[in-house]
Amino acid sequence: MNVLVKGAGVAGLTAAYELACRGAAVTVAEVRPHLGGNASWAAGGMLAPWCERESAEQAVLDLGRGAADWWDAALPGQVSRAGTLVVAPPRDVGELDRFASRTSGHRWLGEEDIAELEPDLAGRFRRGLLFPGEAHLDPRRAMAALHDKLVAMGVDFHFATDGQGLSGFKYEVDCRGIAADDAVLRGVRGEMLILHTPDISLSRPVRLLHPRFPLYIVPRADHHFMAGATMIESQDASPVTVRSMMELAGATCALHPAFGEAAIVEMSAGVRPAFADNLPSVETLGNGVAINGLYRHGFLLAPAMARRAADILFNPDKRVGARA
Repeated sequence: MNVLVKGAGVAGLTAAYELACRGAAVTVAEVRPHLGGNASWAAGGMLAPWCERESAEQAVLDLGRGAADWWDAALPGQVSRAGTLVVAPPRDVGELDRFASRTSGHRWLGEEDIAELEPDLAGRFRRGLLFPGEAHLDPRRAMAALHDKLVAMGVDFHFATDGQGLSGFKYEVDCRGIAADDAVLRGVRGEMLILHTPDISLSRPVRLLHPRFPLYIVPRADHHFMAGATMIESQDASPVTVRSMMELAGATCALHPAFGEAAIVEMSAGVRPAFADNLPSVETLGNGVAINGLYRHGFLLAPAMARRAADILFNPDKRVGARA
């Protein structure tokens, strides 16, 4: 079975992997000249289905439960399984109760518990929530590693092309995200900062609750941190605005004042593809399927959507539209 996958974001790479593992001959076409530069490249990489349930449907939790295991099996050593810590400033401590009431899979922490988990946050928060079953990875490292593994498996990559000049494929899998020709998709803009400071160490993603501007900080290698992310109903992929930069930077300082001296290594914006219900979709096409609408759950839900797409292509009797 020869399959063309359009798009080398997280949806395209995971779909290519699932198909190649099942014996398909896979070619990936990416319109950008190299890997990255898309919404996946600006992602946080949190594999946090229980936390996401606070504002998402039950389907996100159900589909996302196995994501950490999928990534661990595909890319051993890339996943950190230290859980997620959720805290709130003293004036917003009621937000913790609201968050807890809408989620599961957590346990309450006191001030000493928080200090034991994250020593650099000692004395800053009286209560918190730990989601021990959650995990995270570095999206850029994961995408590069998955690309390299796919190449080693015989997957052919073509960059700087939309795939129109390529032929001879039985099926196509459209994973182009917001660039897909789908009138019902909408764009949700996300902005993020990558910061560097040797003055802080974190072992896990930390979510700071705020009724107006919630923040998450995800640790990366060598005292780098990803701070994100705004959610703006817009398909504008222009650079980060001053307002968003100031709000993100201010929120990081609320987590720890030492972030005020951190170097801003990068400011990036991406446009997440979303449907009206914010749930992903695997839809059948004339000669294949389309994976889209991963919204803010790309790395969390892409494995489940990739499996679903591969199931459809390898089982013709399952070739019906499938929403999450």
